[in-house]
Amino acid sequence: MTAIVTPKTPGNPEPTETALAPRKWKTPIMLVVFALIALLVFAIDAAADVSTRIDLNNRNVAIELPPLILPTMLTNLILSVLMLAFAAYSVKLAYDRKPVPMWGITIFAALWVIALIVWVGAGANVPFVWLLTGTLAISTPLVFGSMAGLVSERAGVVNIAIEGQLLAGAFAGALVSSMTGSWIAGILAALIAGVLVSVILALFSITYWVEQVVVGVVINMIVIGLTNYLYSGLMSSNRELYNSPETYSTWPIPLLSSIPVIGPVFFSHSIITYLMFILVPLLTWALFNTKWGLRTRSVGEHPKAADTVGINVNGMRWFNVLLSGAIAGVGGSFYTLGSVGAFNQEVTSGQGYIALAALIFGRWHPVYATCAALLFGFASNFRTLATQVGANVPSELLSMVPYIVTVLAVIGFVGQSRAPAADGVPYIK
Repeated sequence: MTAIVTPKTPGNPEPTETALAPRKWKTPIMLVVFALIALLVFAIDAAADVSTRIDLNNRNVAIELPPLILPTMLTNLILSVLMLAFAAYSVKLAYDRKPVPMWGITIFAALWVIALIVWVGAGANVPFVWLLTGTLAISTPLVFGSMAGLVSERAGVVNIAIEGQLLAGAFAGALVSSMTGSWIAGILAALIAGVLVSVILALFSITYWVEQVVVGVVINMIVIGLTNYLYSGLMSSNRELYNSPETYSTWPIPLLSSIPVIGPVFFSHSIITYLMFILVPLLTWALFNTKWGLRTRSVGEHPKAADTVGINVNGMRWFNVLLSGAIAGVGGSFYTLGSVGAFNQEVTSGQGYIALAALIFGRWHPVYATCAALLFGFASNFRTLATQVGANVPSELLSMVPYIVTVLAVIGFVGQSRAPAADGVPYIK
């Protein structure tokens, strides 16, 4: 770290030293590395005479668009140059001790993903609309999980139990919907199940001051064991009665769902995805523009100051943890009422931890966390795409893609993501 000396002036009788902020090279280095991978692998390594066919049509939309025929090498060469330019700009920002803007990182990520799609789809047909709709579907419970973590952690309670909340919601939704024949009853049961899991988290973390990370991990293990036991002893014995839930129906929005590309991606989904579209902007507005949001952020940043002005810190934390359980429970119902149509052991497959990584990657901000969840959803759906187009990539490596992206995201951005100051610290009045 260097320092500058402020000279003596009439308004400043004594010279002083002002410390400069340290240069942060982690993000620029990662951007340079990924840009070079795009250049060397996606562009230079591609055959010059091969093209990628991007199919923009969907079977539910009557209007047909001509496919995009992109020369693989030339397209990725242009994208790589753009990425290298931004990577160089990020290096300059780091040298000037300025942060790399999130919008720039988002655009860089979008360019890199497009280059990856063009490279994998070389010589084949890429169903682009299917790729986007599948990404959105896979990302839906991740977004709910990350929003659940956001509500809890912004109030100062670490929520490692997202996995357990999602799994409890999936189980309860499937069980109750099967017994009642109603997906509405299933989603309500999933909400209640998520809240019940949150009661355990809040009781031990807030009331009894137990280490929050440990409590979250234990809760996850309990929920996994309990749901596996009930699945084996109850659901497997009578699948028709206990594990044949009524699933969400797809509700295409008239006219809007008929728009090419945009219609199937945004306006032809089930109720749970539409709820996600409402949840993210609603939480963004509420967190930064309402009394609840101000109190949530205050008890997460400086609970003693919040207590001084009359805010019930632990009461606020209890409310937010229960709210996080409700959000995650509803999101968990997607696994059984929205996609699979039945409950299986550990159906969430660790997605709660990926949702937590998306929250960290997104810097505890609703919009950024949603973008991170979409990135992880794309990584999962990309495995299927690569298999469909016959990409020469080992299947074992494809299975690792979502978790590699998770690790890289956390390694690359956890250092510059600042959690709420009182996150994980019990408040003892």
